[in-house]
Amino acid sequence: MSTANDFTWVEGSEPHRQRTREIIKKHPEVKKLIGKNPMTFLWILVCVGMQIAIAYYLKDASWAWIIGIAWLVGAFPTHTLFVCIHESAHNLIFKKNWMNVAAGIIANFPSLAPTAISFKNYHLKHHAFQGVHELDADLPDYWEAKLINNYFIGKVLWLMLYPFFQGFRTIRCIELAVFDRGVILNIVAQLAFDFAIVYFWGWPALAYLGLSFLFSVGLHPLGARWIQEHYLVLDKNQETYSYYGPLNGVNMNVGYHNEHHDMPSIPWNNLPKLKSAAPEFYENLKYHTSFVKLLFTFIFSQEIGLYSRIARKERAGVPLTDRSTPDIDMV
Repeated sequence: MSTANDFTWVEGSEPHRQRTREIIKKHPEVKKLIGKNPMTFLWILVCVGMQIAIAYYLKDASWAWIIGIAWLVGAFPTHTLFVCIHESAHNLIFKKNWMNVAAGIIANFPSLAPTAISFKNYHLKHHAFQGVHELDADLPDYWEAKLINNYFIGKVLWLMLYPFFQGFRTIRCIELAVFDRGVILNIVAQLAFDFAIVYFWGWPALAYLGLSFLFSVGLHPLGARWIQEHYLVLDKNQETYSYYGPLNGVNMNVGYHNEHHDMPSIPWNNLPKLKSAAPEFYENLKYHTSFVKLLFTFIFSQEIGLYSRIARKERAGVPLTDRSTPDIDMV
């Protein structure tokens, strides 16, 4: 596994594009799985409506109720909305780009911070430059990994404050900084939403939404998703892992991460079909089956910390303008 004071550095490009070529060559039928899923927008409307309704009913509740309901209930639709933002980032909901931008902004509302469009700009480069420190904002900062390392308390605090750590990482990715109309619209719409919640229902309602977001990506079984995807928990050489467990059913196949990286133009509902169509490419890969087990393993294991990641220096000739559609490009 990685050393105590550095990431595991490897040579060569990330493994997914090569596997994409092999999958399409051997199973050309998977090309039919590429497309859009407008029904994702219905999930957005349902989850946003659910969170707004709960926030209304908790506007006069005690802090104990607000915190408890946020952890037990609110984290789930908020995490589902994060998956929807991810789908919109890959333009997997509608054919027109502006409609995906709008869908992402709407899905962003219960999370309070205007991050949907900025996430898109950085996330696509995570696919194109996986493990390249100055371009992959999913990889911890050096100072972040050194600060948290493999300490129990540090990892707990890291999960609790995960959105803030992830936000700080974008500062180092100066080549990717974008402040366009989509980002501005996201900020304006989000601030208007936040103001309306406070104006009509007060700070407790806003607190419920904010805590739901923090729990959905932090100190919660759902927060184990960030460990599942690329941390070297099961194998020191395999840098991407899928999760095949019950939470895929309520969170839009969020665990099919190897499949998603291999063919990022396939919408969430077709990712299990990709695994079924090309089983020989996935049956030998290690995977997770429990977010709860993974969460406790990460927190308590002295052998796993923020340095437990694969990093690389090579950009493998991929241009900075890459939009992460290798499957469509190869088709």
